[in-house]
Amino acid sequence: MLEAAGSPAAWAAPVAITSSLPPVDPFEPEMLPEALRGYVFDVADRQQSVPDFVAVAALCGLAAMIGNRVRVGPKQNDDWIEVPNLWGAIIGPPSAMKSPAMQSALAPVYALQDEMRQVWQATIEAGDIDDLLTSFDEKEAKKRAAKAIKDGDREAARAILAGLQKDDEDAPPCPRIVVNDATVEKLGELLNENPRGLLLMRDELPGFLARMESEEYASERAFYLEAFNGSGRFTYDRIGRGTVHIANCTLSLIGGVQPSRIAPIVRGAITGTSNDGLIQRLQLAVWPDLRSSWRWVDRHPSKEARDAFEKVFRDLHEFPLGRPDQPLVLRFSPDGQDLFRVWMEEIQSEARAGNLSPVLEAHLLKMPKTVASLALLFELIDGGKFEIGRTATLRALAWADYLRSHARRLYASGGTMVEDGARLIVERRGQLPDEFSARDVYRKHWAGLSDGETVADAIELLIKTNHCRETKRGETQMGRPAIAYQWNPALGASTQ
Repeated sequence: MLEAAGSPAAWAAPVAITSSLPPVDPFEPEMLPEALRGYVFDVADRQQSVPDFVAVAALCGLAAMIGNRVRVGPKQNDDWIEVPNLWGAIIGPPSAMKSPAMQSALAPVYALQDEMRQVWQATIEAGDIDDLLTSFDEKEAKKRAAKAIKDGDREAARAILAGLQKDDEDAPPCPRIVVNDATVEKLGELLNENPRGLLLMRDELPGFLARMESEEYASERAFYLEAFNGSGRFTYDRIGRGTVHIANCTLSLIGGVQPSRIAPIVRGAITGTSNDGLIQRLQLAVWPDLRSSWRWVDRHPSKEARDAFEKVFRDLHEFPLGRPDQPLVLRFSPDGQDLFRVWMEEIQSEARAGNLSPVLEAHLLKMPKTVASLALLFELIDGGKFEIGRTATLRALAWADYLRSHARRLYASGGTMVEDGARLIVERRGQLPDEFSARDVYRKHWAGLSDGETVADAIELLIKTNHCRETKRGETQMGRPAIAYQWNPALGASTQ
């Protein structure tokens, strides 16, 4: 019910607006194979960051090392096969050391890429020298052919010139593992040049996600949704580039994001404005509690831990079995199969019981690919080549529980966004007119209040909690009453 401005009606006392994110499981050392464990926790200690960030970035990098050469068959007889590419996001405030954690985790990837580039450069230089020597041979051969023609021996001249023919192939493309920023067209070309697959590493993931939210880039969004599967194909037609067919859209992804930047995207998925499954594909999205204390650490990195860590990347990159066109497929051992089957039956039953939000339900239904991929990855790290055993499967299931707790926090942020926005409006009410409208709030472009629907929901919450109430302020051009809001006098003046 609308109240006239200055109405003497009594105000109820404001009710505090509270919100809290659900707890998450802590990261445990046993969740990683021993070859990775020492380095991950050594980096986290020296940087005074959380181990979650280093671990997730490392796993996404290792998934790119394998690419689509080795795949996992989650069932014994079915033709269900998954490529073990992984999509991760590390979520934390600017002070959480996200970028340094990713840089440390992916250092072996960049080192391998640099080595490949150096070999390629040497090959190109050697080829240039060979081309120059060949040109000398051609000149001499043409002289001999001309002399044969002059002597009337055309067949001899033909034979000499035939020896000059060679394949005129372009220089081989520079090999890549990591891509930081590329158009879909260029990324498609790079995938064709590197059929094993690539790692898309974004220091700031919101730019990528915001681009995917735009209607202008709907076709790019379709490509990335396909690339999550790792085994799909994609064809695009562009004027200038023509038709480009990508035989294997295999892409792993890792990036950092601040909570305030991911919450609006989550809310879009919850409200249905952008719920086509992109956010649910960030299966390795982690939002850990930060360290409660900080201390000065200045020591040399553990050489033993770093060497073991780097060896895992090199071994998987040089893994002798499997090719993109003839991949090696590993299945679970009997013990591993029973463990995975029981887990999958439980999660499928829960997802279909109707007790979960649609976005969390969709997230859980994509977890079997992720868990099976992690089990394969852990088995390969431990040196397995034939089947996925009990140890690797148990480790992957531990990740399933851990990642699920982080998914609950991620999707809860879409709801707490309204509470956070309402509190922000109260804190900054001094920047608004005495009688303010939703448009007045929206035009401020405050964090988390970037769309009209969120602003409206936040103001509705303020009304319910007695912080403000509706009042009339003239009429709109269409003759309808213009709704404004006035603050509860009990709030007093704002200092902001």
